[in-house]
Amino acid sequence: MSHPSVSVTKKPPFYRNFGFQVLAAMVVGLALGLLARNIGPDAAGNPNGLSVTLQTIGTIFVQLLRALVPPLIFTAIVASIANLKNLNNAAKLVWQTLLWFAITALIAVVIGIVLGLVIQPGVNSAVTAASAHAPSSAGSWLDFLKGLVPANVLGLEASTRLTNGSASTSLNFNVLQLLVVSIAFGVAALKAGKAAESFLAFNASLLAIVRKILWWVIRLTPIGTIGLLGRAVDQYGWTTLSQLGWYAGAVYIGLAIVLLVVYPIILIAHGLKPANFFAGAWPAIQLGFVSRSSVGTLPVTEAVTEKSLGVPREYAAFAVPLGATTKMDGCAAIYPAISAIFIAQFYQVPLGLQEYFLIAFVSVLGSAATAGLTGAVVMLTLTLSTLGLPLEGVGLLLAIDPILDMGRTAVNVAGQVLVPIIVSKRQGILDEAVYYDAKGVELLDQKDAVSA
Repeated sequence: MSHPSVSVTKKPPFYRNFGFQVLAAMVVGLALGLLARNIGPDAAGNPNGLSVTLQTIGTIFVQLLRALVPPLIFTAIVASIANLKNLNNAAKLVWQTLLWFAITALIAVVIGIVLGLVIQPGVNSAVTAASAHAPSSAGSWLDFLKGLVPANVLGLEASTRLTNGSASTSLNFNVLQLLVVSIAFGVAALKAGKAAESFLAFNASLLAIVRKILWWVIRLTPIGTIGLLGRAVDQYGWTTLSQLGWYAGAVYIGLAIVLLVVYPIILIAHGLKPANFFAGAWPAIQLGFVSRSSVGTLPVTEAVTEKSLGVPREYAAFAVPLGATTKMDGCAAIYPAISAIFIAQFYQVPLGLQEYFLIAFVSVLGSAATAGLTGAVVMLTLTLSTLGLPLEGVGLLLAIDPILDMGRTAVNVAGQVLVPIIVSKRQGILDEAVYYDAKGVELLDQKDAVSA
């Protein structure tokens, strides 16, 4: 008697798992960073070969991500606005998204203020005033408002730097301006109707191509992790970190509370299990930690939000790119709150109830100033200038900023995944079968992931 054959999918070995590869790379990067720091520079003060190698690997990986981000943002936003017409409650989804961006940011900044007052990092710091210096650029509300107006359709900005008498010019893209341009094109395409159908079809094809190339780059994450983490350990070590131990501790405690307490409570309040959220969102959180770029993590964030956690494609394609540029619970809420209190305590400047309200106001409304890029100095200087605190205090904190930025970006990305889930649940469009079958860690191991 013959029996029908049963197809059994064989689970790939653990070493092919993307999550395991990144974790292993973090261990290797930590070890190589410590080794490079122990070797130290040569007699002429030049960095050793291992340090140069780690820096080169990390820089190339981030450059690859950043190079593909502009076309991704443009095509994703245009496509998402075009797809919103297929949702009956599109306007309500947009306003609910912005509302929950603000709610979670407000919770995060309150936690940052409380921790700053309880731990008092500026009082307990061992850093000296000699480290103080104003940053080369500072954020202001006027600059932020002017920055919303695109200087060109590509959102490009040129900057010139003088070094030892020679000038070098570099081009950078302004994510916020690019977002404004993309929204304008998307809305205009909808208003143009049939005449824009060929443009939207081309945009959809270009988006698919860009996503595929980005997935190829993201597969290099384990290698990039070794360079990025190794370079951070090599450059900053533990001595500098110990001088700002109370400050760094306050920031990471705040990040942990938001990620591991606030977000789970919000999920439970909406009838969702936090364990499934973390299982699905982990690849994006992990990549955000090592890359220190919410925008660079965007393709993974969008993929896990849709494929692993059940948010409809039409809505995820809108909410996630928007969140990657404006939703910063780590960089724009916890970090500037604790940092502003640190600087006020260090310079013995008293803060009253009005100043704490201003910190919350800046954090909730000004988070778009960070624009999803590596670092949060713009947001910090915007907060300090609003409070009238000395900008020189920024120099006290920059020494360990990359180490803090890893945790900040991980929380940013987690929040960018959380809000679309919560809004989808509240609007009854979340696919809970997908959410409770979250297999985010395996997402990047699937051969068809590149076509996400």
